[in-house]
Amino acid sequence: MVSNQKHIVVVGSCMIDFVSYAPRLPGPGETIHGTKFATNFGGKGANQCIAAAKLGGRNYACRQGTNPFETPYKSFSCIIFQVGDDIWGKKYIESLKNDGIRVDYVEETEGVSTGIAQIIVSDAGENQIVIVAGANLRLSVQDVGTAKDVIADAAIVVLQLETPVEVAIETLRLCKGISILNGAPAIAQFDPELLTLPSIFCVNEPEATVFTGLPVNNKSEAETAAIKLLSMGCKSVIITLGAAGALYVSNEDKQFVHVCSPSVKCVDSTGAGDAFIGALAYLLANRKDLGIERALLYACMIAADSVTRPGTQISFPGPEILKQVV
Repeated sequence: MVSNQKHIVVVGSCMIDFVSYAPRLPGPGETIHGTKFATNFGGKGANQCIAAAKLGGRNYACRQGTNPFETPYKSFSCIIFQVGDDIWGKKYIESLKNDGIRVDYVEETEGVSTGIAQIIVSDAGENQIVIVAGANLRLSVQDVGTAKDVIADAAIVVLQLETPVEVAIETLRLCKGISILNGAPAIAQFDPELLTLPSIFCVNEPEATVFTGLPVNNKSEAETAAIKLLSMGCKSVIITLGAAGALYVSNEDKQFVHVCSPSVKCVDSTGAGDAFIGALAYLLANRKDLGIERALLYACMIAADSVTRPGTQISFPGPEILKQVV
């Protein structure tokens, strides 16, 4: 399951993360003192794009205003999303350019705010997140149509559900390479094409519960949920298991692949799932020799590395980690 093409297209969300650090997560109705505050760039779509770009899917020609398709770089990342016409939208676009990401299809929407996420991180690395989607909800099927050529030519197309569902479905229809749909945030009522169209449907344990209606609290229950997702039309399924790694199964042979995650000291788990998906996208696009099992293993190792540092995009490792894991 690896493409001959190299570039990665992410259709999805961006958020400004307002992050408060505290000794523990507050209970309902409780006010507690925090220890630190930070403002970071986030959102599942942008996070996954940055994770892939940092590993090698960058194109520094983007900084110079040239066409990435006309440069000799093997791999680059392109993102399609909406920001608000506020200071945060402009800052986000500039940040993406600085990271070597193609932003031709990023639009500023008038009269709406850039998406924001309010995040609380405990000393144990656990988090609580509330998002206000803002401009992300303005991403449309027409926006996807404008980018249909770059989507069709991509090695990997990555999507999530922080933007309208119809956008994901239209993108999946246009995709001719490998598509990864991250079913997050999970939804209980959905168009069946969300499951039948992607090459890979990827969720964590709570998300798998929402999509299947089954309890998913361990590897055994994840296997049961994965089989149900296959019966619902998925071509292949990944269920991420946090510190326990990830589980993969496809409809071709229904043989489970379970990879473990290394044991690390967790500082901040925010964005670990995005690091996993971005890494997997990069590896499937650029390392044909690995195969799905080793690609999953290395994606878990890269995600585990990201939780050893605070923040989201700023915690994602660069290409030097590939020398350690690949």
